[in-house]
Amino acid sequence: MKIYDKQYINGQWQTGTGQSQLENRNPFTGELLYSYQSASADDVDQAYQAAKAAQTNWAQLTPQDRAAYMDKLLVAMDEMAEETRAVLVEEAGSAANKVAFELATIKSIVQEFRNASAHMNGTIQPSNVPGKDNYVIREPKGVIGVIAPWNVPLVLAMRSVVPAIALGNTVVLKPASDTPGSAFLIAEMFDRAGFPPGVFNAIAGKGSEIGDAITAHPIPNAISFTGSTEVGRHIGSVTGREIKDVSLELGGNNVQLVLADADIDQAVEAAVFGCFFHAGQICMRTNRIIIADDIYDDFREAFVARIKTLKVGDPNDNDNFYGPIVSQSQVKKITGYIESALSEGAQPALAGETTGQVISPWIFTEVTNDMTIAQEEVFGPVVALIRAQTLDQAVEMANDTQYGLSGAVFTKDCYRGLQVAKRIESGMVHVNNPSINDESHVMFGGVKASGLGRFNGQWVADKFTTERWISVQTLPQ
Repeated sequence: MKIYDKQYINGQWQTGTGQSQLENRNPFTGELLYSYQSASADDVDQAYQAAKAAQTNWAQLTPQDRAAYMDKLLVAMDEMAEETRAVLVEEAGSAANKVAFELATIKSIVQEFRNASAHMNGTIQPSNVPGKDNYVIREPKGVIGVIAPWNVPLVLAMRSVVPAIALGNTVVLKPASDTPGSAFLIAEMFDRAGFPPGVFNAIAGKGSEIGDAITAHPIPNAISFTGSTEVGRHIGSVTGREIKDVSLELGGNNVQLVLADADIDQAVEAAVFGCFFHAGQICMRTNRIIIADDIYDDFREAFVARIKTLKVGDPNDNDNFYGPIVSQSQVKKITGYIESALSEGAQPALAGETTGQVISPWIFTEVTNDMTIAQEEVFGPVVALIRAQTLDQAVEMANDTQYGLSGAVFTKDCYRGLQVAKRIESGMVHVNNPSINDESHVMFGGVKASGLGRFNGQWVADKFTTERWISVQTLPQ
């Protein structure tokens, strides 16, 4: 893996001026990949100043010119595919299926926003005043601050970075401390593609040291954050105080409903992916499976048998379904949820083992919806199976959570599935598909404590642009 020990500001690689020397470690081997000097509040200011200085000229480019830069970005991404794989495996612990997902998705994001002008439509509206024309025009918002998480570091950064820049904004990106290389990998992609200095900037440091400098700085017109609900609440309070726009994609306690008429094999395969993709370190992952009582035992038996066939461990082994947990602190947190489930009376139908930072799958049965693992976001390879006596009870339990990000419903009656999906308090629900679902042109986002704002397609274009009313009086009054 390439060493990324410099910040990327105004088209230049430079050493951070923060007080902390930070380490980037391989979560599977524990190997020190490299250390780097953290960014300071002064570095944040320098990055935002560079973005502001570059934004006017960047916005004035024609859509065709910006599309040409996006084409060059796609070329750079292809050229850097092996380095991208190395970063995802070595600092994020991504198995082969996760690497393939991120590579394909970041390309689809660029392809979706290559022709960003399609999302920049304005309107001409009639006036009640004779000789007056009303124009509602759409313009870039300005400078966007993006804060990305560690779990899907490329996709969850690029889904904000790419549309923001394609629409005429400039960007400052801060990655999570556990995966700093992802942001500088993106910086190298933009650098290779020849984007003007200041259009894209990346700085890495501790959130406790520069987080508020990123969100409270007077230059950015909007902040896009993906991460925990706890941090999201804080960012929301800061941006509210500063009167700036914000997108928050936060935690989830996602559910898969398996109705009595469901195809059990189909539901099981979806649950394998929905629960255990990337060791459950996905905001959309299935935390709870609520199963009709009539088929509960059949589903449990089939699900446990299927999960026993999964291989986990070294992310460099293409046969492994998932690799390590990102950090020891996350391992400790997940272990705490397992211990609470056992102490509260949940029964392990499959008891996993912890080796280093690899936790093999845990499946708990006879879980009630008030247990800790059913109420909180575990964010690991642990799933709760819950028995439902009626459909109404299943829906009630599905909604009995502070979160509302994603969900799934399995039934052979697709129309019935649609009706059930409408009853679930969640920003996204997928009928006969896993809760982990994303398409670059389709709306993405949650409700309740799972966040504010929407990503992808026209929805993110609306977030990163602003509308203005300009009227012209053509005849004297």
